[in-house]
Amino acid sequence: MNGQIEIVVVYALPHDQIVRQLNVPAGTMARRAVELSGIGGIFPEIDLSQSKLGIFGKLVKPETILRDRDRVEIYRPLSVDPKEARRKRAEEAKAMRSGAPKTLHLQ
Repeated sequence: MNGQIEIVVVYALPHDQIVRQLNVPAGTMARRAVELSGIGGIFPEIDLSQSKLGIFGKLVKPETILRDRDRVEIYRPLSVDPKEARRKRAEEAKAMRSGAPKTLHLQ
């Protein structure tokens, strides 16, 4: 090995995604890989001080040292709180069972 590792950095939106394949020095941290990818310049809404990072779907700390062929994922903030979404679905299901008029919640 020549001191370089091959990685991929990914950022996905609802209808689009960007994938950057990079060769970085061995010992590169997840946060640094995102910076090197240039994705932040394309999507200025990415705030690395707030954004969660993962490797193959598992949350990692920004200072996690990457290994060859890792896939670094930049996660967007949730648009809806999962607990709130479940509560609304449960209320709607209860209303359907009780015969109450259906209320449609669009998001």
